[in-house]
Amino acid sequence: MVPDLLRVLAAADEAGSGPDVGKVLGQLAQYGVVGLIVVLLICGILVPKYVMSALSAEKDNWRTAFEQERAAHQATREQLAKAEERGDVAVEQGKAMTRLLEEFGHRPQTASGSA
Repeated sequence: MVPDLLRVLAAADEAGSGPDVGKVLGQLAQYGVVGLIVVLLICGILVPKYVMSALSAEKDNWRTAFEQERAAHQATREQLAKAEERGDVAVEQGKAMTRLLEEFGHRPQTASGSA
């Protein structure tokens, strides 16, 4: 099969045109189902079971890693939201304390080095 196929391709190159697809398919059709399976394996349409099993396992590993990463990011977002709440509460308490001290007549003092 291969020598005939190479001969057909060489003749097509010498003629200056592309290979005759009909002749190439005719060469492959001589081998029937086996030839079709070989062509599908070469094209990657059919894959062996061990390759498919490895791909499925890798997909599952990536899925697990993605879920763990998403959970970790969710925990980080929750912690940041709590920290922001605490910061907001601290700012409000500071403002309230400043207003209260000003009402009692205390004037804020600036440090000697600050403007």
